[in-house]
Amino acid sequence: MDEEFSIGGYRFGLDPILNLIPFAGDISGYIISVALIVTMLRHGASSKLAAKMMGNATLDALVGAIPVIGWVFDFTYKANTKNVKLLSEYYTLGKNKGGAAPVIASVLISALLLLILIIIISVMALRWLITYLDEVAPLNL
Repeated sequence: MDEEFSIGGYRFGLDPILNLIPFAGDISGYIISVALIVTMLRHGASSKLAAKMMGNATLDALVGAIPVIGWVFDFTYKANTKNVKLLSEYYTLGKNKGGAAPVIASVLISALLLLILIIIISVMALRWLITYLDEVAPLNL
């Protein structure tokens, strides 16, 4: 999601490209990230690791929902790359302590609530942007 393509040595992926689509990009990127975290939980990742990964994905989604600033942030933050690094370190250090079935439900509920928050923030930001643009350059139709 973060490093599939390269232009001039700079790597980027589908996540920042999807986020150029208002609402749908942020939401779809967040859903994919949460699905990956749930998959990792099912394969034995700890709840502490899942919480760190959710933090990365949520920060990416919340800041990414802000027009313009979020687009720049999405190209630089790369939450999924950070999550893969966390998972790699977790397994390399041998901290795998088995399944985390009880955590999966709380992760999904948290993700749903955060997704709703992202939608609300996106709508508010879009309304503000439309109002601002209308005040600066009214269309006078």
